[in-house]
Amino acid sequence: MKKIILLVLAATLTIACNDKNKKEQRYVQDSSGVLNNLSVVIDSDLWKGSVGDAVRDVVTTNVPGLPQNEPMFDVNQIPPQVFKDFATKNRTVLRVSKGKEAGLKIANNVYAKPQKVVFVTGQNNDQIIEILKSNKDKIISAFKAQEVKWRQDQIKKSVLNTDEVEKELGITISFPSIYRFAKKDDNFFWIRKNLSTGTNNVMLYTIPYDSINKEGDIIEQVIKHRDSLGKKYIPGPLDGSYMKTEEAYSPFLFNTTIDNKPTYEVRSTWDIEGTFNAGPFVNYMIEDKPNNRYIVAEGFTFAPSVNKRDFVLELEAIIKSLKVK
Repeated sequence: MKKIILLVLAATLTIACNDKNKKEQRYVQDSSGVLNNLSVVIDSDLWKGSVGDAVRDVVTTNVPGLPQNEPMFDVNQIPPQVFKDFATKNRTVLRVSKGKEAGLKIANNVYAKPQKVVFVTGQNNDQIIEILKSNKDKIISAFKAQEVKWRQDQIKKSVLNTDEVEKELGITISFPSIYRFAKKDDNFFWIRKNLSTGTNNVMLYTIPYDSINKEGDIIEQVIKHRDSLGKKYIPGPLDGSYMKTEEAYSPFLFNTTIDNKPTYEVRSTWDIEGTFNAGPFVNYMIEDKPNNRYIVAEGFTFAPSVNKRDFVLELEAIIKSLKVK
């Protein structure tokens, strides 16, 4: 009898735990939202004043390397009293609260999943503004990483067969299945997608490890390599024309990682001399020291007369899925 009671008790506890887990799962709603659209939960009086100015200075900073100014995120301000139900489902949320201890907290899946929520608090306006200013890069990086990851998850639903790239370059990389191979030449691949207004493009190739002098001008070396490949593989409509780096813009250089490998990231614009063809590019030189090479992955967009921020983010999401075998 004692064994039977214990078995019944164990079964009851198991059922109770399962019911609890199911209830918890039901309350974790799916997130939603347009790409690069940020919900800012903040009191309207704060939003209209200096705190709101500081928030906008952080999250609407211009995306580097685009030919026209475009904000990092489109912003939707929501007063705290109406931040409930459907309003809580956006993938990226910035909550700014006054009257609490000064601090910054970055959390995942607070109201929905997947979701990134950044909490900024302070006893007064000055404290909040200081938290925002001193953590600008951290806040932007958190939200941007969320959007890149979301785009990568969407891509995984239907991917292009890239066995040729894997065989030739020794890497894996995920493209949406709508992309197509535009050019292949041993160590070089050009893969692109047609847009209603142009194309989104990725170039993949490798260069010897000693091609880059780390003590030299990295931007100058990156431009030299990309322009030589543009001349060889990306011709323009006029005789002798080709895709090259636009000289009128100063490129941006960042140090980042892809597949846990040190990577140079250069952003700027390209053009084709004698034409109106131009657009942004983001070039990654990934250090693959064990194989004595750099893997170069560049995304460039041709989309005249429309905003290009989201096209470039898609290219970034594709390239950041790259892994060396």
